[in-house]
Amino acid sequence: MPASTILIIEDEPEILELMTFTLERAGYQIVPVTSAEEALNKLNGPLPSLAIIDWMLPGMSGVDLARKLRQDELTADMPLIMLTARGEESDKLRSFDSGIDDYMTKPFSPRELLARIKALLRRAGTPEDGVLAADSMALDTQSHRLMIDGQEVHLGPTEFRLLAFLMRHPNRAFDRSQLLDRVWGRSVYVEDRTIDVHVLRLRKALKPHNRDGLIQTVRGVGYRFTPA
Repeated sequence: MPASTILIIEDEPEILELMTFTLERAGYQIVPVTSAEEALNKLNGPLPSLAIIDWMLPGMSGVDLARKLRQDELTADMPLIMLTARGEESDKLRSFDSGIDDYMTKPFSPRELLARIKALLRRAGTPEDGVLAADSMALDTQSHRLMIDGQEVHLGPTEFRLLAFLMRHPNRAFDRSQLLDRVWGRSVYVEDRTIDVHVLRLRKALKPHNRDGLIQTVRGVGYRFTPA
């Protein structure tokens, strides 16, 4: 999923349709689901950048879903917005205790929802225009292009996703299993050493531009992206 993908968990068809229309019109890619269980299945693949969760869901509640996402290393840092008709202070406190980042009550303003999404994505390090930049490198997650010093560099789709993930988390080391979960998704079964093959391909593509050293091997751990 590109950086502008948003997961919406909402069981009211009219509200789900309104949010989908509003956010797609604003340029986001939307993954709409109607239950927490369906949302968890979607999260086995490549992760979205943000999730909007309705409190009152069939089966598992939005509060319980938020708590579950925060306890999972894979989704612990994902920005979460709680959307609900419950506006009492105790409800808000319970929501924030579950780990959500923002809280909106129904009925809500689509413009305010957009503003809050943009604020959370900025805080999480996801640029509004989808362009990740470092060391004269510009990785456009929407057009799927990498530019270095004004020249386009061609990457395979897996190398592109790997570089995008590492650039979103500079100076942070990830082991192979973490990279497999976050770049490939948990529903894809490949060996840990697959990471080494794609890192080698990525470095090979960056080497003519003297950027291969930005992808560093952390002995005994895995890999990290370290801007100069």
